[in-house]
Amino acid sequence: MHAVQLKICCMASIYEVAMAAQAGVHMVGLVGPMPTGPGTLSLEVAADLAESAPATVTTVFLSASPDAEGLSQDLYAVRPHVVQIVRHVAPSVHRDLAETWPAVQRLQVIHVEGPEAVDLIKDYGDGPDAFLLDSGRLAADELGGTGRVHDWSISRACVEATTKPVFLAGGLTPENVGAAIAAVRPAGIDVCSGVRSDGKLDAGKLLAFIAAITEAS
Repeated sequence: MHAVQLKICCMASIYEVAMAAQAGVHMVGLVGPMPTGPGTLSLEVAADLAESAPATVTTVFLSASPDAEGLSQDLYAVRPHVVQIVRHVAPSVHRDLAETWPAVQRLQVIHVEGPEAVDLIKDYGDGPDAFLLDSGRLAADELGGTGRVHDWSISRACVEATTKPVFLAGGLTPENVGAAIAAVRPAGIDVCSGVRSDGKLDAGKLLAFIAAITEAS
């Protein structure tokens, strides 16, 4: 199996970004203003963390903006390598961002609330550069960071429904990430609470998580 990429989300400080980079993490997530969920940052702090990241790490900014104009404003403020779009937006948003921000990759979140997620990922087609499967509940305005596992059989169907890379998120821990990789076969893994203790990035859990991914890959 291919090597699985790892994105550690909810970066809270320059220290956490450095810790993740030293551990060999591929991507770090910077959570912008959200209606709910952990680890939110102001645009100013997110920009500082993005600027601090070593060249070996890809910075991902999570935006809850619902349209291309709002997303563009966030990108101008933070300047990440990737924007993670946590709402289900119109496919045209990806076309607009591709024109205005061609150097920024677009990671579209699909909240796996049921089998309809497979149809949604098909509807986006080739618009996004990659997808991320999460466990949010749109009716409750939960857009990530729930710590809940969703139905991995649906996630596997989503992976099979697109040629784009797919990341898996939602309640992953060092104990279950190996099983998740075997069940879903994602291109990457995204984790927030599963590598934290009392809200802070835990070096022991991080290394255990990386070891579990390496073994599963």
